[in-house]
Amino acid sequence: MGKIKAGMIGTGNISGIYFQNGQRFESMDIVACADIDVERAKAKGAEYGIRGCSVEELLSDPDIELIINLTIPQAHANVCLQALEAGKHVYVEKPLAVTREDGLKVLELARRKGLYVGCAPDTFLGGGIQTCVKLIEDGWIGTPIGATAFMLGDGPEGWHPAPEFFYQAGGGPMFDMGPYYLTALITLLGPINRVTGMTRISFPERTIGSQPKFGQVMKVEIPTHIAGVLEFASGPIGTILTSFDVKGGTQLPRIEVYGSQGTLIVPDPNTFGGPVYIQRAGGKEWSEIPLSHGKSENARGVGAADMAKAIMSGRKHRANGDMAFHVLEAMHGIHDASEQGAHYVMKSTCEKPAPLPIGLADFGLD
Repeated sequence: MGKIKAGMIGTGNISGIYFQNGQRFESMDIVACADIDVERAKAKGAEYGIRGCSVEELLSDPDIELIINLTIPQAHANVCLQALEAGKHVYVEKPLAVTREDGLKVLELARRKGLYVGCAPDTFLGGGIQTCVKLIEDGWIGTPIGATAFMLGDGPEGWHPAPEFFYQAGGGPMFDMGPYYLTALITLLGPINRVTGMTRISFPERTIGSQPKFGQVMKVEIPTHIAGVLEFASGPIGTILTSFDVKGGTQLPRIEVYGSQGTLIVPDPNTFGGPVYIQRAGGKEWSEIPLSHGKSENARGVGAADMAKAIMSGRKHRANGDMAFHVLEAMHGIHDASEQGAHYVMKSTCEKPAPLPIGLADFGLD
């Protein structure tokens, strides 16, 4: 079986790891890149030995079947729609879109044209979370009852070279980091029925502490401390807390899942590896569980590669648009619930992504 030729749009901060991994998967080759800044695309292309060009050139190239969209969140939907109109499958960084309306437009256009839409994060395909999937499915903690997820920190303005978008529509800790946590929870527990929550903007202005914009002040337009409650269709109740407002650190875990027969500590869903810990009912010690699956290093791009394999074989891809839209709706639902003082009933649903087989090579997919 051959490889799908892919082109990348957006050559910013996250693109490096996609370039590095893009040539290692068995199902796709990244052969060109584009950016609104054509010179930056050419420089990045030269760095990785591929063609750098304009967005228009990339979309009009008949050899490129798959677009990897790494633009800023506000551009996600427009670039996806352009790619689909050009007859290309598209895989986009999270979130799928800034608004639910735009997310639906992307999915509907893809369906009309018979094209695939995929979306990050793909960290749930790493050895850490895949091991947790197997433990739950094999009954190690009994019937899942609940889960907690925590992503608490001080915001990205101290290190990111252009952090403004984190504090605009489509940003904030929920839209930036929530996709990792919600995608992991859906992978483990399935789709969500309804959500509620509370949100706040703790600091109306933030000062950039990184170069080249050191000292510039940004207005904060999106909540930066969000507490949500999730009711899963399969029964468990989850809580999620995301914040860019925590100045003094935290000792909270990333994710825990509670079952009728034990508790599972799930690794950071922004990484691919472990550690994974379990404590069974009646036990007094945590046991670290060896990872059952590979891809425990930084395998970003595996979601796009899995989609490329699915395009060639006709199966469903794992990091798919339906799950990404379900995550997007849940994040908006928590914000809506806070504004309205009510529960938000989810309109979308999705399937739990199929587990990866055990015994795959690190860059293998089937």
